[in-house]
Amino acid sequence: MELRPLYDRILVKRTEEKEQVKGGIIIPDTAKEKPQSGVVVAAGKGKRLESGQLVPLDVKAGDHILFAKYSGSEVKIDGAEFLIMREDEILGIIEEASGKKSSKAA
Repeated sequence: MELRPLYDRILVKRTEEKEQVKGGIIIPDTAKEKPQSGVVVAAGKGKRLESGQLVPLDVKAGDHILFAKYSGSEVKIDGAEFLIMREDEILGIIEEASGKKSSKAA
């Protein structure tokens, strides 16, 4: 199934947190907080103003974002958990530092 958000809403997949911290302590799933960052999976066309003008969104699919702890509404699509939120609930876009090489092998 595919979901296309309407207007200024976006569909977000939370990023997974690492199982182990630097000190070697493993945190059980029940004690973990849900991450406050994620990847935009889909975005609506934009916000419609009272004048009828359509203002495009600043985020697009693939953007890594940071959002508030209780932002959005949780939904399940094909067994996977997502968040649907408005663009104004996003705190910022996480960008890679320029000149920094990716650790992924080509």
